Formats: sequence, structure tokens, C-alpha cells
Amino acid sequence: MDTRPVDQHAPLVGHVLDGRYRVDALIAHGGMATVYRAVDLRLDRVVALKVMHPSLATDASFVERFIREAKAVARLDHPNVVGVFDQGAQGAYVYLAMEYVAGCTLRDVLRERGALSPRTTLDVLEPVLAALGAAHRAGLVHRDMKPENVLIGDDGRVKVADFGLVRAVGTASQTTETVLGTVSYLAPEQIDDGAVDQRADVYACGIMLFEMLTGLKPYAGDNAAQVLHQHLNRDVRPPSEEVPGLSPVLDDLVVAATARDPRLRPQDAVAMLADVRASVPGLSEAELDLVPPRARASGHDHHDNAADRTSVIPRSVSVPRAVRPPLLPPFGDDPVDAVPAAPLGDTGGVHRTSVLPSPPPPVTGRPGRGGARWRPRRGLWAALLAAVVVLCVGAGVWYVNAGQFTRVPPLLSKTRAQAERRLADEGLEVKSVEQKYSATEEPGTVIGTDPAAGERIRDHGEVTLTVSRGPRMVDVPDLRGKTLDEARAALRGAGLAPGMVTEAFSEESPKGAVTRTEPGRGERRKAGTTVALTVSKGAPVHVPDVGGKPEDEARTELEDAGLDVSVADRRVFSDVDEGSVAGQSPRPDSVRAEGDKVTLTLSKGPDLVEVPDVEGKHADEARKVLEAAGFKVKVSRFFLGDTVWDQSTEGGDEAPRGSTVTIRVR
Repeated sequence: MDTRPVDQHAPLVGHVLDGRYRVDALIAHGGMATVYRAVDLRLDRVVALKVMHPSLATDASFVERFIREAKAVARLDHPNVVGVFDQGAQGAYVYLAMEYVAGCTLRDVLRERGALSPRTTLDVLEPVLAALGAAHRAGLVHRDMKPENVLIGDDGRVKVADFGLVRAVGTASQTTETVLGTVSYLAPEQIDDGAVDQRADVYACGIMLFEMLTGLKPYAGDNAAQVLHQHLNRDVRPPSEEVPGLSPVLDDLVVAATARDPRLRPQDAVAMLADVRASVPGLSEAELDLVPPRARASGHDHHDNAADRTSVIPRSVSVPRAVRPPLLPPFGDDPVDAVPAAPLGDTGGVHRTSVLPSPPPPVTGRPGRGGARWRPRRGLWAALLAAVVVLCVGAGVWYVNAGQFTRVPPLLSKTRAQAERRLADEGLEVKSVEQKYSATEEPGTVIGTDPAAGERIRDHGEVTLTVSRGPRMVDVPDLRGKTLDEARAALRGAGLAPGMVTEAFSEESPKGAVTRTEPGRGERRKAGTTVALTVSKGAPVHVPDVGGKPEDEARTELEDAGLDVSVADRRVFSDVDEGSVAGQSPRPDSVRAEGDKVTLTLSKGPDLVEVPDVEGKHADEARKVLEAAGFKVKVSRFFLGDTVWDQSTEGGDEAPRGSTVTIRVR
């Protein structure tokens, strides 16, 4: 590592860490680690380098947490999770090399814009829940979900980062603040006893949902203790109390996710994602594009192209938005539908619950001739009869256009049996059942319907169910002995992804052949899993010393050792004979692989120069003259004196440049 003076907040910028990662810029500086943008010199790609503060590197628990993050995230193969490529250490620096996401964090967006529209909020929430769902189904809990850990790329991708506090479900947890996470997003059970499961992440997502919809955190205080007290003793209020006009559907999602009793929340992020997807079709376009008052107050009014500025964030799942399905509780296996109002547009303005008016009762008036009571005129009766006819016709039109229809109920995440019972209750039938692989949904659960949830369908119509087969599992093939290209092709053919390539010496395998894989051959993995390859460098060879030997002799000795030989174009002066080896690279006795190249530099022979005649000169003058000619000088004195009376090489003779000339002084 370089030892140049550096900025105390970015001590690695301009240096190369572990001989591989060139650190280019500081991204973020936190209490536990510093994140840099770096270049992987081996693979020539940009990475985010998360480096633990050296002061913490001596703490075994912190180092273990760092390594746990690398291992935990490496197990996840999901497009909405920031990937971890490598983990290592150099001296006091322990680091993770992670996927670099060019863009900003959700915190940056909230700081700039305040509250977001419901449509933009859901654009962010859905991929976050999908990422956490993958972690939850792998038995992991993030434990530190917050806007700072939601990355939004310049290309619109949303990714969850920083699994530094991740733990497997059921493992012990300490209750220190650094272990628990960030105060504003802690679930009550995290504060109580530190024993958490996936529902703690659901709670944090509910807090983030409230914050995105309102621009505010639900709990505020002068210190952390006040915020913790509110988590334990106050329910999160519906966001519509802060932003009038927000749909009750969004209120339900927030209230369910932030229930203080974890048993009342969705069981994990997969269940919450299913609730979101089932509820969204019930939002109208106006409800989805509601501009929150806080956004208007900040200059983001309805007429300033706010929607354009958020268009880089795509919806992870396309959902219909023009229809309103039956209302659905936020979780549970057997939701009870509320009866939707009939569409007014199909009735010609006559509502299905309209009540026919009764004729007015007789009114006693002044008795006329003969004492007869006043009765309604014939024209009024005709008008009433016409109204009855219009209503009857309208009801008939409604029945023809709408009365024969119902709507497909939401069935996502239900088992096939539950979905079939629900359809039967709605008077619908199952047309067919298709199966598809799913990396996030349990096998046997519904992942889609045709028609989609909320769409109109005739009574006794048929619905096609798409049921999860779970993740597609494949066996890692045996790649031993294959070339690198053959191994990569075999992995892709098996549904796996070729990963990092490492070279290692091998006595058994020829150079370039695959010797092992990680995971190993025969192990079952999800389709798309990355497989690392180790390729043979050939048998190790100790480079022989051929210095001073003639070229032919040196070449034969090296080739017999299994090495290739090349000769440098340029020769050099040296003490060895002309045409003999004056230098070799790599150096003698270094270890190389069979077939590696050794470059020889041949000698031009000694560089001969004429020796100056210095006899009779003062000793100091003689030394200067000889050194200027390229010689080393040794002085031999006889008695006391300073005059040269003899020299070892006669003046006018030639001697190799750099050789020693002895002068005798008396």
C-alpha cells in the first residue's frame, strides 16, 4: 500500500488496496465503515469498496459482522439486492468489494423533494419488498432498513444495500444501539428484547412507506429515548392525517405493516408485497398521482413536471389501475370482501341501489262541489308512470351490461386450494393451472391469474391460475478437465452463470484446464447462481540460473525445464563474454508454471575504454581524471607523499568501464 500523506476522512483515495483495488473517490463516511468508489484492476470494473475503520478492525465482533455481511449477501441472487463480489483484508483494513450503483439514495430523494406521490412511492416500495422477500425466504433478516440503504440507480433500478446487521432468523442478538440499527425504524420488539424476525423488516418498510407518502417520520423527539418510547407506546397514525386525500388503501398498508404487535403484521416481505400488489389495482389514477401538500409547498406543484422528474423509477410489476377490486385486509388467508358499488357509467345514470319513489299520499283540500276530495291530476300520474318505466329500463340495461359480471378476486400468495375455494365462492371456475418457476414465492402458491385481479369477468366465467414451482434448482456440472471456454458454455447450458476465474498450480491437470468449482460438482443451486472456476496454471517449475552461460546452452536448459524462451532485442555491456547471458527474467529460483516464458538478455562483452596516464600527478587530481573516464580508483601509499609514481593499468591501455585502477603514491 502507498504511504503518502492522505485525508483523514478518505485515507485510501489514490492508493491500491490488497494489490487489486485502486481507490478513486470517497462515496460515504459512516460510524463503522467508509465506502469508496474503486476499480478492480484484475477484472477492470468499477466497484464500491466498503472498508471498516481501522480502529474497529481489532474488535473480533465487528470483523465477524463484516464477514457475515459478505457471506449472507453472497447467498442472495436477486436483481434488487446490491451484490458482494469479494471480501478481504490488508493490514488494518478489512473490506468488502460490492456492486457499484451510480445514482442516489432514497434519503437523497426525500431530502430534495419531501413527500412523494403514491405512484412514485409504490415504484420504490415494490422492488424493496422483493429484495427483502428474497432475503426472508433465505432465512435472513436485514434489521437496518432505512432510506439510506435504498439505492436508486441512474438507470432507474432500485436496490437494497448494507446487510451489515443481517442475521439468520433465530440467532441471538445483542441490544446495543449499534447492533439494533437506526432508531427511527426500529420495531418495538427490537427495542424490548432484541429478538427479531422478518416482521421487524416489515415494520421498517411500513415506517418508510409513511415517510415517502408524507415527507415526515411518524415519530419525532429531542433525543433517541423519546423516539423509542413512542415506538413502544403509540401506534403509527394513518398517513392521510398528514396528507388529506390519500386513499384508505394506503392507510391500511401502513397501519398493518407498523402494528406494534408483530403477530398483526404481514409475516414477511413476500406477504407484504402480495398485499401491496393486491391493493394497488384499487387505486384510481387520481389517487396514484396525488401531489402531496408538502411537495406543493416545496415548489413541486401539479404543474411543474414533477412526474417527469420521477419517471426514471420504473414500476417493478405492471398492474391495472383503472378498476377497483374488492377491498382486502392487509394480510390473512381468508379476506372478506366489501361489496363494491356498481359502475355508474353502465346504468345510464341510474344507480343499482336507487329506490323507486312512492306516489304521494292523498291531500285533503277544500271540499268542492258535492264534497269530493281533491285528487292528483291525470298528467301527474302519467309522469310518475314514465319515471317508473325509465327506472325499470335502466335496471334492465344495468343487468345486461354489468349485472352479469363480477370481478376476479386477488389471489396472490394463496395456495392453489385456497384460490380455487375463493373462485368458487365468487361463482367462478378454474379453467387451467399453469406452473412457473419463482425465486421468491413458495411452491404451490399463486403468482398470477388470467384475467388479472380486479378485472371484470362474467358470472361463472373461467380463470387461469399460475402457480409457483419454487426456484428452479440445477446441479453444478462436472467441469474438471474442460477448457475455460468449454466450462463457461457448460455452465450457461445448465442454467448457471460463470463467475470469477482463479489460476492455481496443478501437477495433474494441464495448463488451462478447469480443476475445481465453487460450489462443487453435483451440488444443487438455484438457476442463475454464479459458479467460481479454478483453472490450472500447469505444474510448478523452478526457474534455473543460466547467468553467464552461452545462449544455446541456456536455451536448452530452460526448455528442458518446461519453459519457453525468448531473447531480448537489445544487448548490454557486462563482465561476461559476448553472446552469453547477462540477465534473465523472471529471476533464478522463482516459481513459474510449465510453458511460462523466460526472457534472456545477452552480453555485448565488456565496455572497454582507454585508461588515462596519471603518473606524476597529484593523488587527488589523478583520482578525478580516472573517475571521469569511468573507472573506480584505489590508492596505495608508500611512505609519506602525494605524487603518483605508478598505476596498475598503464596509461593508453584499454580496460572495462567500471573496473578498478590502483594508483601508487609516494
